[in-house]
Amino acid sequence: MRADGTFTVKAFVPTEVTPDPAVPTGLPVGVARMEKHFEGEITGRAATLFTAAFDQTTGVGTYVAMESFEGSLHGHEGAFNFAHSATTTGSDRAARFFVIVPSSGTGDLTGISGTGGLEIETDGTHRIWFDYALD
Repeated sequence: MRADGTFTVKAFVPTEVTPDPAVPTGLPVGVARMEKHFEGEITGRAATLFTAAFDQTTGVGTYVAMESFEGSLHGHEGAFNFAHSATTTGSDRAARFFVIVPSSGTGDLTGISGTGGLEIETDGTHRIWFDYALD
C-alpha cells in the first residue's frame, strides 16, 4: 500500500553535541530535535533526531534522520520508527535512503514494514510517502 501526505516542521531545535575528542572536518556537523505534523493519508506527528554535515552557504552536505511517528496511515492507528537520509550538492538530492524500522510498529501498525520517501517542492511544500505492508 502507498500512503501520501504532507508535513510541516513545527519545531527545529539545534542541540549542542561536541565529540570527545573532536575531529575537525571540512563541514560542520550539527544535531537537532524536530517535531513534524502530517496531513493527508498520513496523519499524526513525529519526534525526530536530525544529524547533518552541511554547508549553509553552498547547500552541500548530508543528513541522517531517525523519526518516531504516531498517528495513522489510511486510518490504521499506531506508532513506528522510520529513518531517512540524503546528500545534496547544492541544487539536487542524491544517495537517498528511506526505511521503516523493522519490529517498531504498535497498535494497528504492528508488523509494518516498507520504504518511502520525501520531497520538498519549489514552493516549499514538504511531501512524504510510505510504501508499506502490514503483517
